[in-house]
Amino acid sequence: MNKHISSIQNPLIKQLVQLKDKSRERKKTGLFLIEGKREISLALKGDYELDTILFYPELISEIHINELIDEHVEKIEVSKDVYEKLAYRDTTEGILAVAKNKIHSISQLKFNTKNPLILVAEAPEKPGNIGALLRTADAANADAVIIANPKTDLYNPNIIRSSVGCIFTNQVATGSSTEIITFLKSENINIYSAILQESVAYHTQDYTKPTAIVVGTEATGLSDEWRINSTQNIIIPMQGEIDSMNVSVAAGILIFEAKRQRGFQ
Repeated sequence: MNKHISSIQNPLIKQLVQLKDKSRERKKTGLFLIEGKREISLALKGDYELDTILFYPELISEIHINELIDEHVEKIEVSKDVYEKLAYRDTTEGILAVAKNKIHSISQLKFNTKNPLILVAEAPEKPGNIGALLRTADAANADAVIIANPKTDLYNPNIIRSSVGCIFTNQVATGSSTEIITFLKSENINIYSAILQESVAYHTQDYTKPTAIVVGTEATGLSDEWRINSTQNIIIPMQGEIDSMNVSVAAGILIFEAKRQRGFQ
């Protein structure tokens, strides 16, 4: 028989609410919540280790869970009240997982090619933008996504939700801008920074060699450190009244130009 929890006052449920809401709790425990069948299956594909499954049996059967999850993972039935307390989405599927986080250091990056294509984003704050960047990188089959000077932790539920699970399918690392620039140069990876100063039109450059596309926020752009250390600063020519676009849109334009030049390989 599975364990059953019906009260939102249960100590485990209180802890899981903290995991959902507080970055500090996620960092302290090394655990985070995943909601939804697709997201959980992508986490398993990305070799994440699951600690516990919680499910509301009126929305999903244990048979369906067993098709998705290893039988050795603990499964807990929860009441509707408990599930709604933990769930983040309105359109929901009745299943949550408690998962163990990974270490996302630059030193652990491994490339399966001698010609990697990397997306770097400096100090993105909005989880929705980070999720969109991860989806873009997944769509382009980029070799890695590196977040410089991160402002939010990668296991924020909004990032998981807006990335549609692509946080699990990308190779992701974080670090300071200085650490990342040092790493890219040590690996002989060309740095193309999307920045207004000292820049040329993005489509004039050759991205067929090892390449890092670097984007900053709409509000502040990239720091001078990237401008100074670029192989070349690049710009997307604008023809309207404003001189910036959403960071994930800009990243998509740039990374798919690199993919086009590489014959979408």
